Amino acid sequence: MAAAEVARQGEGCRTVPLSGHVGFDSLPDQLVNKSVNHGFCFNILCVGETGLGKSTLMDTLFNTKFEGDPASHSQPGVQLKSSTYDLQESNVNLKLTIVSTVGFGDQINKEDSYKPIVEFIDAQFEAYLQEELKIRRVLHNYHDTRIHACLYFIAPTGHSLKSLDLVTMKKLDSKVNIIPIIAKSDAISKSELTKFKIKITSELVSNGVQIYQFPTDDESVAEINGTMNAHLPFAVIGSTEELKIGNKMMKARQYPWGTVQVENEAHCDFVKLREMLIRVNMEDLREQTHTRHYELYRRCKLEEMGFKDTDPDSKPFSLQETYEAKRNEFLGELQKKEEAMRQMFVQRVKEKEAELKEAEKELHEKFDRLKKLHQDEKKKLEDKKKSLDDEVNAFKQRKTAAELLQSQAQQAGGSQTLKRDKERKNSGFL
Repeated sequence: MAAAEVARQGEGCRTVPLSGHVGFDSLPDQLVNKSVNHGFCFNILCVGETGLGKSTLMDTLFNTKFEGDPASHSQPGVQLKSSTYDLQESNVNLKLTIVSTVGFGDQINKEDSYKPIVEFIDAQFEAYLQEELKIRRVLHNYHDTRIHACLYFIAPTGHSLKSLDLVTMKKLDSKVNIIPIIAKSDAISKSELTKFKIKITSELVSNGVQIYQFPTDDESVAEINGTMNAHLPFAVIGSTEELKIGNKMMKARQYPWGTVQVENEAHCDFVKLREMLIRVNMEDLREQTHTRHYELYRRCKLEEMGFKDTDPDSKPFSLQETYEAKRNEFLGELQKKEEAMRQMFVQRVKEKEAELKEAEKELHEKFDRLKKLHQDEKKKLEDKKKSLDDEVNAFKQRKTAAELLQSQAQQAGGSQTLKRDKERKNSGFL
């Protein structure tokens, strides 16, 4: 309803002439000064197999030597390495971030090589979205790490694109501005290069890969951008070595058969790439990243969270209403989860109580068995003790009787000896 009211007000807007100078024509100058003072950022993603000259091309593009160690071919997986540099040209400051895909294409199984790249790009979008959704935002000072341009390095095979290249570009084309380039293009002849470009373009179109097209809606750059779109993919050569050619020092590559000049458009498309990427369309790449790729990610993410622009009846849906609806839905789900957890807790308690009762019953039964066993053993021991006591008493009685008999026998024996002695004495006297 509010949007319709604004539209009606816009339709009734009138153009009135000014009777004198006001000064708002200085707004462009104000914007330029503010932007220059704040500085700019530009983030480049270099995707390509190891050894295609990605680092050398970056050094050549920005006319400097960036730090970095050569990558090996023994990486277990694809790793993304991000490096940020502060550059200054005249009075313009640029915070340049170069992201390289270390180990890309070096594995035997290349099926998931694109996944770390997609995850990295989405992570930058997510970080910006989280900053945007904060109550206290600092977007004016926020270091924007979203990828503005993806230079996709194609190996100069001269035949066709590898399946890895097609799959990766297809996964990336809705998330980043892809500019395909043929790396080390001096490795194939001019005729092969022309056919290779046509083959690449045909395969990209047939597989539905959307690469970045230089904009032609601005009259000031429409002609040059339209011409350069026809030259894609750019065939480039990189070199930081300067050789003396004629009376000038130029960036070039020396071969036994001759010299390839990096900035000679008859030798390669390096100048075209630099013009399109940096000098003409850098701001459009930044704008496309924000208005197209980031907006797509943001919309999908918010729709996943349940936020919509319209209700089921196609009526405008305010953010407050969406928030309240999501809040009520969340509270309802939370209550359901709490109730389910409570029921589960009660059920677990009942099950535990039953287990404890069963265990207690088993313990009682075991105790009763042990008690009965103990009583039986005790009775057996008592019976055995009584039997032993009886045997001992009987033995004592037999012993006493035996001792008595022995005593009586000894007494009887003594009497007979005295009688015999008397008899011998009597017979002696006689």
